[in-house]
Amino acid sequence: MPRILYAIQGTGNGHLSRALDIVPLLQQRASHLDVLVSGPATDISLPFPVQYRCHGMGFIFGKKGGINFAKTFWQLNSAAFVRELRALPLDKYDVIISDFEPVSAWACRLHHRPCVALSHQSAVLHPAAPRPKRPDPVGRAVLRHYAPTTAHYGFHFEAYAPGIHTPVIRRQVRELVPEQREHYTVYLPAFEEELLVTRLRYLSRTVRWEVFSKHSVREAEYGNVRVRPVSGAAFTQSLAHSAGVLCGAGFETPAEALYLGKKLLVVPMKNQYEQACNAAALAKMGVPVVKNLKDKHLDALDHWLLQGRPIPVHYPDETSRILDTLLQEHAPVPTPTIFI
Repeated sequence: MPRILYAIQGTGNGHLSRALDIVPLLQQRASHLDVLVSGPATDISLPFPVQYRCHGMGFIFGKKGGINFAKTFWQLNSAAFVRELRALPLDKYDVIISDFEPVSAWACRLHHRPCVALSHQSAVLHPAAPRPKRPDPVGRAVLRHYAPTTAHYGFHFEAYAPGIHTPVIRRQVRELVPEQREHYTVYLPAFEEELLVTRLRYLSRTVRWEVFSKHSVREAEYGNVRVRPVSGAAFTQSLAHSAGVLCGAGFETPAEALYLGKKLLVVPMKNQYEQACNAAALAKMGVPVVKNLKDKHLDALDHWLLQGRPIPVHYPDETSRILDTLLQEHAPVPTPTIFI
């Protein structure tokens, strides 16, 4: 059994949500497994030990629908990043797996070691994956070089080509019994609380909105809008019992909403190429996409509230099979002992 390093991008919650299922499966397949997490602090509590916590190169969300590039670059300490990748003891491992994690990927590049991508981003970069109509060569270059790898196993909303698999739906979500209640679950982490409350109340004073905000530390009520701090268990329950989901064009939350049979509308984060690609993929499936919450998009939001329908999907549990294939193809074959 191989010694494995599994490295996870900690910005946002999607990568770590996927890890909740992947880490136990890797533990069953490894003689030794270490986990590395890089980026800002996460909202998810991890039930497994993390051997390496790195600064890495995380993105900082803004409050008006995009990435705060000033804060992102301010918290990027290049000298610290180089120290982290040089200090990583790659020789301890037979296989290095990266979920869009830059420290492990660049350490492997520096030391000429293979690094296997197990991520959504590797699927987004595949030639068969949907693209936005407007090209973004800079955004695509950032996505390609942020965490460079030598082999790719990707997850996307559909299996567009060999090597692209449908999403990892965590066990906690697969075991839910969905219900259709009256509230709509909202997760738009790049918008500040005040702006979301104002726009949602302007859109409807009767619809019940449950907003999960990265910028809030306590629960609050504003008429028909309930604002809650981001909490994994509370968010999952809200998602399962919602009438619909309004969220960014990330990957895990839209995938879970589709799996649970919820009608979905997405608002891609500004200046974020990955989300533009995700929005293109979702639009191709029939999911409505709006650029922002401004007045000119209210008709589309109204139509979704009144006439939106779930998009049927089939997301089987294939994680074990994918990991078996990955390790068969990339774990070293032990040399047999010959007795003379």
